[in-house]
Amino acid sequence: MAYDFDDMKDIDAIREEIRVSRKFSPDHRATRGNVARVVNLYHPKKIDMQVASIISASPGSKTIRLTPMGGYLPPFMAGQHINVKVNVNGVTTNRAYSISSSPNQRAYYEITVRSIENGFVSDYLLNELKVGDSLETSAPTGQFVYNPLIHGDRLVFIAGGCGITPFMSMVRNFHEKNNHNVKIELIYGCARNDDVLFRRELEELHDTFDRFDLHLVLSEPDDGYDGHTGFITADLISKLIGSLDGKRFFLCGPEEMYRLVVKELVSLGLDEHQIKREVQAPPADPTRLPGWPQDVTADTRVQIKVSGGPVIEASVMEPILNSLERHNIIVPATCRAGECSLCRIKLVTGNVYSPDSVRLRKADREYNYIHSCATYPVSDIEVRLQV
Repeated sequence: MAYDFDDMKDIDAIREEIRVSRKFSPDHRATRGNVARVVNLYHPKKIDMQVASIISASPGSKTIRLTPMGGYLPPFMAGQHINVKVNVNGVTTNRAYSISSSPNQRAYYEITVRSIENGFVSDYLLNELKVGDSLETSAPTGQFVYNPLIHGDRLVFIAGGCGITPFMSMVRNFHEKNNHNVKIELIYGCARNDDVLFRRELEELHDTFDRFDLHLVLSEPDDGYDGHTGFITADLISKLIGSLDGKRFFLCGPEEMYRLVVKELVSLGLDEHQIKREVQAPPADPTRLPGWPQDVTADTRVQIKVSGGPVIEASVMEPILNSLERHNIIVPATCRAGECSLCRIKLVTGNVYSPDSVRLRKADREYNYIHSCATYPVSDIEVRLQV
C-alpha cells in the first residue's frame, strides 16, 4: 500500500496498523538475543580448552588432545584449523594448527605439533605444555575443505610432513561415513621413516578402505625401505595416479614443497585453479626461495619502526609479524600463511620479500599493504599498523 504523508487520514491509517500489529503480533522481547546466542554457540570468539593427553607422534612431534572446559565444542568441517593462543615468556601470540581428529565426534579436537628450527610456539607446546594445562583457542575456521558440488568424487591429496593433519581428518571422515562415492589417492612425502605421521593408521586404512590408496614417498629413506623415493615430481605423480583428467588436487605442506609440486602439476597440464592448497608453515630458509635478494644473508639484522611507536631489531629470517610479537606488539592474525589478510599492515618505507604463495590483492600491492605473517624485512623498514 502507498501512503500520502501529506494526508492526515493516511497517517491515522498507519497508526492503526501499528496498533493492530502490536496487539496481535508475537512479542519478541522474551527471545531477544537468541540469534546472538546461536551464533556464539557455533562460532564462539574463543574456546577455553584443557589438555587431555599428549602422545608422541614421531621423534620430533606430538599429538595434543584438547577438551572443552565448558563441556561443548562447536562442529567443524574436515580440513579446518584452530588458532592456539599462548603466552611464552611474557609474549602473547597464536599459531594455526589443523584439526586431525574426525568431525564426526566433538568430545575433543586433536592437533599435531612438529618441532621446527627456531620455533617459538612449537617449542613451548612440545616442551612446556603438560596434561591438565589450560589453553585458549579460536573456533574452527578455514576454507581448506571438501565440497562435493565443486570438487567431484576423484580426489588427489598431496601432503608434506605435518601437512598430513587436515587430510587425516578428511580420510577419517570419509571412512567413518562409509562414503563409497569418493575415490582418494594420498601422496605423502617425508624425509625419513621417523618423520611419517599416523603411519600405522594410514596403512590400515589403505588395507581396509577400498576407496583410499596411500603412496608414501621418502626423500632420505632408511636402509631396507623399498617404497617410492625422491621428491614428488611430475613423473612420479603420473606413475602413481595415471591421468589427471577429472581429478581435483588438494595440497598441504611447507612452502618449499608447495612450490615444487605446483610447478610439477602445471607441467602436466593442470591449471593452478584446480589445486586447492594450504601452506602450513613459513619456509625454514626464506633465503633459498626464488626472488630473495642475493645481497641479504641469513645473519642480517634490520630495524623495524612502527609509525607512532617503537623501533625494534629483527632478523630477516622470520616474518615481520613474529618480530613484532616478540616485542609485545600485537597484530591480529589467523591463518599465518598469507591468505586471510587479517594481519595486513602498511609498508611506509623500506624493502620486504613475500613468497609467491602470499595472496595479495591488487589494491594491496598498489597501496603498499603487506601480509605481515608471511612477509620478511630485507632492509630497515617502517610499517603502519591497522587502526
